[in-house]
Amino acid sequence: MTTRKEFLMQSGMLAAGVVLLPSFTLPYKNPKKNLGVQLYTFRDEMLEDAVGTLKKIAALGIKQIESARSTKGLYYGLKPKEMKGVCEDLGMTLRSGHVALDEHWKETMDQAAEAGQEYLICSSMPTEGQTADNYKAVAEAFNKAGEECSSRNIKFGYHNHEYEFESENGEVFYDILLKNTQANLVHMELDLGWVVVAGKDPLDYFRKYEGRFPLWHLKDMDMVKKESTEFGKGGLDIAQMLKYKKESGLKYIFIEQEEYASTPFESMTHNMKFMKNL
Repeated sequence: MTTRKEFLMQSGMLAAGVVLLPSFTLPYKNPKKNLGVQLYTFRDEMLEDAVGTLKKIAALGIKQIESARSTKGLYYGLKPKEMKGVCEDLGMTLRSGHVALDEHWKETMDQAAEAGQEYLICSSMPTEGQTADNYKAVAEAFNKAGEECSSRNIKFGYHNHEYEFESENGEVFYDILLKNTQANLVHMELDLGWVVVAGKDPLDYFRKYEGRFPLWHLKDMDMVKKESTEFGKGGLDIAQMLKYKKESGLKYIFIEQEEYASTPFESMTHNMKFMKNL
């Protein structure tokens, strides 16, 4: 199975079947808080047939879309307005996108503005170095990126993996990011699966940094293999997490699954049924 890091270098083509599920929404009072998906879940399918895959995703009941970088660009070969239009025609919103904070940053922001996205999420650390100094420097870069996005009416954010929860002299690197970024400029997308794999409790972060996590990557994790699995099969207590959505500041949930028992569509059908039954 291609990992996220490997996918950024190369991508294969894999056709998958689909099992359709009637539409539904989470039992939130705010109807905007419908379930979303990170399209990396369907990375091969999106490259093979972006429009056809989005139709199948809509049939699962998904309402919010978060894109990811691909070998065909930020929108899988579609232009930003085309991606927005296809999603809208299917009753979905292109809400967010995973991008890099790199030399193409201005073009990335321009495309996101054209696509009408609310969020731009830096998907990994822009510079290497597991040191406090590097994380402080990155925090400054994030604040600047947040200002630049704000001028385009876009919210900037950061998505974690597990390595941000390593520490130096007792200080967790992820905490350095939180302490040195401005909450109104840097909106954290907490990947709950990677938090638990790192040996941390997402609830501790919801309590300590209340309101800092408007976006979630909801991902159950096989704690032995340290890879994603279908909901209810891993080490994340999803029902417990949802009890703290207010403390989190939760606005949108994006389901992401990187490994599958069979196909991404079968796994997502399982995940949607699981969420409906909570």
